[in-house]
Amino acid sequence: MEARTELLEALTVLRERVAAVRCALPLPGAERARRSRAELLAQLDDYLVPRLREPGAPLLAVVGGSTGVGKSTLVNSLVGRRVSEAGVLRPTTRTPVLACHPEDRRWFADGRVLPGLTRCEAPQDGEEPAAESGTLVVECTHALPAGLALLDAPDVDSLVAANRELAAELLCAADVWVLVTTATRYADAVPWHLLRTAKEYDVTLATVLDRVPHQIAVDVSRQYAALLERAGLGDVPRFTIPELPESAGGGRGLLPTTAVEPLRAWLAHRAQDPSARGRAAYRTAWGALDSLRTRVPELAAAAAAQHAAAVRLMTHVEQAYDAAGERVRRQVAGGELLAGDTVAHWRGFPLDSSGEELLDACADGLAALLSGAVGGAEEQIARAWQKEPGASGVPTSVTAGGATVADRMGLVVRHWRRCLEELADEAFRADGGGSYTAEEVAALLSAALLGGDRGQAAEEALHKIIGVPGTIRLRERGTELLETSVHRALRGERARRLAPLEELDVGPEQQVELIAALSVLQKEQRER
Repeated sequence: MEARTELLEALTVLRERVAAVRCALPLPGAERARRSRAELLAQLDDYLVPRLREPGAPLLAVVGGSTGVGKSTLVNSLVGRRVSEAGVLRPTTRTPVLACHPEDRRWFADGRVLPGLTRCEAPQDGEEPAAESGTLVVECTHALPAGLALLDAPDVDSLVAANRELAAELLCAADVWVLVTTATRYADAVPWHLLRTAKEYDVTLATVLDRVPHQIAVDVSRQYAALLERAGLGDVPRFTIPELPESAGGGRGLLPTTAVEPLRAWLAHRAQDPSARGRAAYRTAWGALDSLRTRVPELAAAAAAQHAAAVRLMTHVEQAYDAAGERVRRQVAGGELLAGDTVAHWRGFPLDSSGEELLDACADGLAALLSGAVGGAEEQIARAWQKEPGASGVPTSVTAGGATVADRMGLVVRHWRRCLEELADEAFRADGGGSYTAEEVAALLSAALLGGDRGQAAEEALHKIIGVPGTIRLRERGTELLETSVHRALRGERARRLAPLEELDVGPEQQVELIAALSVLQKEQRER
């Protein structure tokens, strides 16, 4: 178990890659992937990295199990005094308690193990136990041998989600699992889920069958052993604790020393015998490392699924706004903007309608056309996203800072109009304008650009004002300005729609980097 720099570096890189994975889209299996990621991080942070960095650290045995099976009473009895709160109120264990020999306190007081939990002092006599979330009580006692720490975990099936998550995190930090069940609950799903997980990770494991009535002790023990044998766990050490008066009344008493002595001796042997200690630490650490071979690829597959879903959603957005751009260009080329009020101003220009009125009408028409194009794109996206399971996890609002689509299109068009007027003024000053003003030249240019075939008359009028060469130059620059403005407007809306997807950070590199980091780690394992 001597730490190797290369192995630790590979493990640290893998940890960073696991932490980078995001499964924000509500795809099938995403919730499981998020739990797997959390468990991997907990095992890497709380156990594997600390254990490989400090192979001589004390063994940590976590006592876990279902609600009300007597975990705290067992820990108190092994220690010889009440260090963990036990009672009839469920869930009882809210704050985990770690008991260790005074010589070992330094290993657990500085955050080497379970760095996410804040350390707090054990309550003095007469004080209520700590009940703050995110804390770990470290209790020192000479009742435990040096080299061994016991940790009383919250219920793995607690009604409180935070307790369940903490229980899973604590088990991930353990060298030894001590799983507790009772004579009436040993066949329940929860203890067997823990046992199967322990087998999968090849954890150093012991089981405790608690509160077994004397008259059925032999039968229950035999049946439990048969179940373990069928599950491939026949070699797991089993300890039976009979039903005693101290087990009742909320479990506030301590079990007799004789009831827990076999388990205490087994744990002490793991800690004090160099060979047994090495096997326990090596087996659990290497079992956890080996489990990464399947767990990391599963997480990588989930990351790949997230990326594929995000790409599909992005593609729908890209296609919708590409189609919107084509519709705008087609409608402009078809002269659809030179209609309604705009065509009335055009027909009355310049006698009954001023250049400003014609410009206003053209700008309003362009803004309405762009707003309609955005609305059509959003409807197309909505229809396509209805068929995508991950779409519900992406915000769909395109409102930014209180501005509506019409507000944003109006802003783009006003900028377009100012630039158009500057172009017209420049051409007017260069080529002369006769009896026309620069504003009227700008109005004619807008009608020529937005009117399609209907705008031909506006272009001919420009020929007379600034000449054919000047009109050609002005028309080219005006066409480029219109294309740029339309592209800018739709690009902005597309970017706004894509922003929530991009913020999910589900790029293809996550899968690639996970597998690459795992490959490096496995290479280091083989060399060891």
